[in-house]
Amino acid sequence: MTVPLDRAAVARMFLAACHAELAALKPGNVHVHAAGHGMDIHHFERAAAVAAPFIADPDLRVGARIQGAVAASFAATGLNTNLGIVLLCAPLAAAAEAPDDAPDLRTRLTRVLDGLTHEDAARAFEAIVLANPAGLGRAGSGDVHDAPAMTLREAMALAADRDRIARAYVTAYADIFDLGLPELYAARETAENEGMAVTALHMRYLAAFPDSHIARKHGLAAAEGVQEEARHASRLLGAASQDMIWSELLAFDRSLKARGLNPGTTADLVVATLFTDMLIRTCATNKPV
Repeated sequence: MTVPLDRAAVARMFLAACHAELAALKPGNVHVHAAGHGMDIHHFERAAAVAAPFIADPDLRVGARIQGAVAASFAATGLNTNLGIVLLCAPLAAAAEAPDDAPDLRTRLTRVLDGLTHEDAARAFEAIVLANPAGLGRAGSGDVHDAPAMTLREAMALAADRDRIARAYVTAYADIFDLGLPELYAARETAENEGMAVTALHMRYLAAFPDSHIARKHGLAAAEGVQEEARHASRLLGAASQDMIWSELLAFDRSLKARGLNPGTTADLVVATLFTDMLIRTCATNKPV
């Protein structure tokens, strides 16, 4: 990485990542091919548009970026459309914009995560309470309804064993750097188009571990069931005709939505992976992607 990115570039890439995720068929989530769960793509497009200026504001700490982006999104849609996306993307944006001599984004990100404070936790807690994600309960320590007695990274560590977004804060985004990005790059080698590469990325995440959003709302057994279904459906990728793949994935999409199963954490990881990819490529070339 040579120079920090400016806010306009970061905002543009955040929006591009959100739109690319919506443009792909992702079974169980909202996308251009089908609405679901009482939402359609316009809710997510509006939320992304109003969140972007906060995500990309270099004058704000990570917690303030999260709070501002979630508050603006909720005001625009009246729904929790992008809490997980914001939680994942705000530290990435801060890392990309930071004046730092580190040669790569992941090292910069680790430094951002190490520098999170009690104030970051307070602002993030306010955002989480406002968004009120499905399955949000009370915790004995680090409860988002209480004033934080720890940093945001320390608070995330308490939930890391049950929530993949919290786990990202602890592992410096291992799911994205060690699984998501390699899978995205591999998918681009064989997919017919970028949309199908994003679909393959979604399916890989969904098959890799139980989706945290489904587990919170419906229980771990339901999330593990969807994981197994995703593993079965993923076998078609690269081994069947495009028409067969499309038909099977649309059927999987309808089935998940009929059962009220929304792999929201998987969608959040897809957006953050696409955002990370764009940040890395732009930093490497000093040219927008």
